[in-house]
Amino acid sequence: MAQLTILEFPDPRLRTRAAPVQVFDAALERLIADMFETMYAAPGIGLAATQVNVHQRLIVVDVSEAHDDPQVFINPVILKREGKEQSEEGCLSVPQVFEPVERAERVTVRAQDAQGELFERELSGLLAVCVQHEMDHLEGKLFVDYLSSLKREHIRRRLEKERRERAGAPRSRPVSGWRVASGAKVI
Repeated sequence: MAQLTILEFPDPRLRTRAAPVQVFDAALERLIADMFETMYAAPGIGLAATQVNVHQRLIVVDVSEAHDDPQVFINPVILKREGKEQSEEGCLSVPQVFEPVERAERVTVRAQDAQGELFERELSGLLAVCVQHEMDHLEGKLFVDYLSSLKREHIRRRLEKERRERAGAPRSRPVSGWRVASGAKVI
């Protein structure tokens, strides 16, 4: 397994729409393992292939406290949305930025597993929010797109300034990801 590089906003590659996964093989299984390793090390609770510059419809998620419930969603589609929930979100691709975003509280998702088998699952709470966030990445959308253009531009400038300041210095990855209003939670 290997840790992959996570693209950071405003990298234009994050705006690429992912293509469906067509081949379910050992290379895909390696990518999934590498994505989990990258997500856990970041640390986060969700990661889309787009964030590691692989433009395929693949997300990995583990919202458990013990990191013992890894879930893979390949070619995911939301079939049904119910309710509304607002939580403070962050993103591994937008380090150290947390803002409130409204999403569906419950979703029904159809996807494939690592072997290509179709499944349907009803998701709620943090898992539902996380999957919606990661699925946005597959469409080239970031959580900052839910914010005002003024706030998004401020975030972009701040992140670019921080990157310029740390250029040439050894890089340590800041804690980033999702956090919900009920307590700190990194996705």
